Amino acid sequence: MLFDLRGRGRRRTVRVVYVGFALLMGVGFIGFGVGGGFGGGGIFTAATENQGSNSASFANQIKKYRKLIQKQPANLPAWEGLTKNLLHEAAGVSPNGLTPQGRELYVQAAQAWNSYLALNPPKPNPELAQLMVSVYSQEGLNQPAQEVQVLEIVTAARPTSASYYSLLALYAYKAKNPRIGDLAAARAVSLAPTTQRIRLRNELAQAKANPSGEKTYTTTTNGKTYAGKLQPNGTLQATEVKTTPQPAGSSTSTTKKK
Repeated sequence: MLFDLRGRGRRRTVRVVYVGFALLMGVGFIGFGVGGGFGGGGIFTAATENQGSNSASFANQIKKYRKLIQKQPANLPAWEGLTKNLLHEAAGVSPNGLTPQGRELYVQAAQAWNSYLALNPPKPNPELAQLMVSVYSQEGLNQPAQEVQVLEIVTAARPTSASYYSLLALYAYKAKNPRIGDLAAARAVSLAPTTQRIRLRNELAQAKANPSGEKTYTTTTNGKTYAGKLQPNGTLQATEVKTTPQPAGSSTSTTKKK
């Protein structure tokens, strides 16, 4: 399903949440429209713009679908409706970043989505899967394997989206699934504008080599060497790297000072 490219889908540039590779990909993916924050013009815009008037409506819809599911647990549209309204409710309470309440709604939405998939729908709803991208992203529940699953559904329905294939590659590498990562990366590069292909190929190669997106930096101050990770505010949180003297003729080893 993932790489069945016979169908022709329309090109749609979307903005989705992805911050795990912010330093690496922050510039590279802007041209593809990737990287928008939660509620900042992304797939929940319509919900958040009217959150004041729609909040009660979403809560009522959630209650309605829960009652329906209790009576008809195999009702696929009911599970879809529950998942979607939980996500809209989450967007309403998290317009500028995921709040504890929004996270709890994400957890409930993930449970509803998994119950929906457990019923083996013949063709999982790609629009709903697109909404789930934010749920499993690093800014959401941070579950790379589940993110790969929903992105496979999305890319099958959006076979010409370089943005989604790039995200699929990144999360596949993060989920330690290099086979899917390599296939998605190749597809993303082939769909990218010609002038951006080399840069995208290099960035995805770096993502494969460093899937966590966390690079270790070293610095020397007053004759002492320190190693650590760059913090979001730009400062380096590092500990001293202490060299252990070795007998002549043996190799040196380093240990971090605790």
